[in-house]
Amino acid sequence: MGYGGLMSTCLLTSLIFDDGAATAFSQSTLTTLLTGCLLFLLTRRSPKKVSKRAGFVLVTMCWSLASVFCTFPLLLFLPELSFVDAYFEVISGLTTTGATVLSGLDHLPMSINLWRHELTWFGGIGIIVFAVAILPILGIGGMQLLKSESPGAVKESDLPPRIAQTAKALWSAYVIITIVCIICLRLAGMSWFDAVCHAFAAMSLGGFSTHDASVGFFDSVSIEIVLTTFQLLAAMNFATHYLALKKHSLKPYTKDIEVRGVLFVVLGSCVMCALVLWHRGTYPDFLTALRHATFNLVTVATTCGFMSQDFNLWPIFVPMWMLFLSCISASSGSTGGGIRMIRTIILMKQTQLEMFKFIHPYAVKSIKVGDNAISNDIVTSVTGFIFLYFMCVIVLVFTLLLSGLDFITALSAIIATFNNMGPGLNLVGPASNFSVLSDFQTNVCSFAMLLGRVQIFSIIILFVPEFWRK
Repeated sequence: MGYGGLMSTCLLTSLIFDDGAATAFSQSTLTTLLTGCLLFLLTRRSPKKVSKRAGFVLVTMCWSLASVFCTFPLLLFLPELSFVDAYFEVISGLTTTGATVLSGLDHLPMSINLWRHELTWFGGIGIIVFAVAILPILGIGGMQLLKSESPGAVKESDLPPRIAQTAKALWSAYVIITIVCIICLRLAGMSWFDAVCHAFAAMSLGGFSTHDASVGFFDSVSIEIVLTTFQLLAAMNFATHYLALKKHSLKPYTKDIEVRGVLFVVLGSCVMCALVLWHRGTYPDFLTALRHATFNLVTVATTCGFMSQDFNLWPIFVPMWMLFLSCISASSGSTGGGIRMIRTIILMKQTQLEMFKFIHPYAVKSIKVGDNAISNDIVTSVTGFIFLYFMCVIVLVFTLLLSGLDFITALSAIIATFNNMGPGLNLVGPASNFSVLSDFQTNVCSFAMLLGRVQIFSIIILFVPEFWRK
């Protein structure tokens, strides 16, 4: 199910419900079909083998150029929408960021809302395959560690068959859990349409909603519990989900060190932030504080981006802690963004090792994550990635500061888009959206989404002269 399948689904939806967007989708389908045929004719004689260099270029082009074609329905149906804003909306969907520039979501045609959510869901499986099948081959940021965790053996010399095999396994787990999520949301009180859209957004950690008030529109504890559960599942490695489904056992979860790390950090933070909100008098009792803290913290920490409350009005410690968690909480091989839990664990263990060596300078000790011994090459790669991660955040924040934004807005906007998380604070907080930004600022945030989604190196390395030399 590719671009054509997504477009056909929305076209059919528009025709059935007569929402007025059928012309936009039919014209978009025709334009894309003609463009695709032209590209096929131009590249049909190209080599079938994908080299490492071509892999980096392909990764960047897939997300950046595919977003251009996906803007067509929005531009045709919403002529007042600029290309900059349409591109931001689409790349936010495909990178599963969930930040939006659109208002009046409650009154958008069903097919347009479905299109936005299909982009997040389709982008989600692309991200999973990218993280589990492609990043280990490219050796980005220590993700070669996943070679031993992915189903089957990864062979760099046999890239296309390996990706197809891995994609099939992960796709099955992704689809099955999404269907279960849809059913649970329907039973919790959503309409079928809202259940489908919010399940797509929850499993991809995309955070789009069919309502301006997001999940707060429903004001339902049962819906929040369902979404919280499936957001946590989506923040875990889908290779682990696949193994659990295949073996009909929960043992893969207990053996996954990232699962334990995610649950410990996120759920422990929920209790801590609930205590802060209750102590500061934000909510009258602890249970109410725990409800709202849990849902909103989980959705930000997992980089989904739903909201049920305007956490911009909470004591500053809580939303800032939530933004920090969005940097580290998602697992590798999940649909989440940020540094990823595996890198956090490796860096923490490396720090512990350095302290151990300081006390015992002649001792011989290595780093182990689960049953895997971590080589110095992986530790170096992880350290380099995290350094580059924070340097990119700093540069992008200063770029927005230079454009005139205040510090909290600039910092939260970059963290939210770079981690593919969604809403920020102040001007881009939950009660607002990214439409308040200028075209330049919007482009910076679009670049941040792309840079964060392809794990930085895939784009940065394209600007290194040695990369292009034989």
